[in-house]
Amino acid sequence: MDLREIMTPTVESVTVGTSVQEAARRMAEMNIGFLVVCNDTEPCGVVTDRDIVLRVVAEGLDPSTPVDEAMTPTCEVLDEATDVEEAAAIMKDKQIRRLVVRGADGELAGVVSLGDIACDTGDDQLSGSTLEAISEPAAPVRLKG
Repeated sequence: MDLREIMTPTVESVTVGTSVQEAARRMAEMNIGFLVVCNDTEPCGVVTDRDIVLRVVAEGLDPSTPVDEAMTPTCEVLDEATDVEEAAAIMKDKQIRRLVVRGADGELAGVVSLGDIACDTGDDQLSGSTLEAISEPAAPVRLKG
């Protein structure tokens, strides 16, 4: 099975100079929590709703802050013909929850999330081991009391 078969066939993107307020507005309008950040037409990072909260809101920065100051400056882009197991291995190794997919024409064609692997492959072992590897270092800090 390849990524073409399980990807969400849309990619929403913003440019590096887009304000975090505009990025957040687009996320709210589309009911999504993830945007690809592009420098011209090439992906150079991703920004999530969590990135905005932790890197802008929590730091008291202005909503007009450019999205490149809040983004995660890496973006894994795979070809749509990439095997799902190979993609899951990349997600595990790099501990990421989403991959950007490029079509045969070189254009951004979709996004594959951990949820796509879990729901669309029917492979509970693959999705479980991927989730476990991605979540491994993220143990929450719990208050005693």
